[in-house]
Amino acid sequence: QLVESGGGLVQAGGSLRLSCAASGRTFSDYAMGWFRQAPGKEREFVAGISWSGESTYYGDSVKGRFTISRDNAKNTVYLQMNSLKPEDTALYYCAQSTLSRIVTNRGFYAYWGQGTQVTVSS
Repeated sequence: QLVESGGGLVQAGGSLRLSCAASGRTFSDYAMGWFRQAPGKEREFVAGISWSGESTYYGDSVKGRFTISRDNAKNTVYLQMNSLKPEDTALYYCAQSTLSRIVTNRGFYAYWGQGTQVTVSS
């Protein structure tokens, strides 16, 4: 089970930190990812982190602004979002991969949270 938190309404240029608490599987064995979906658009890859946290990867639209991290002792993955833009407005999902390495294809993610809404006003 994956439970996201930390979403909300923020002005452009502001910051939010999303958290995702995991339970039910060995958290540290698998890579984790954040995806987002805006109304009328496909779900897109935002960021991924390997099982150990040593490797990270970002979608082009968030590079340099978002940071993914994980705490395996707490079974939690985070997404720090800075310099937010109105186009970042979406429902953000946490997902657990079936692999230990990072993948961007959502077909490799077997478990998903319910999503947390992020709204950025201009």
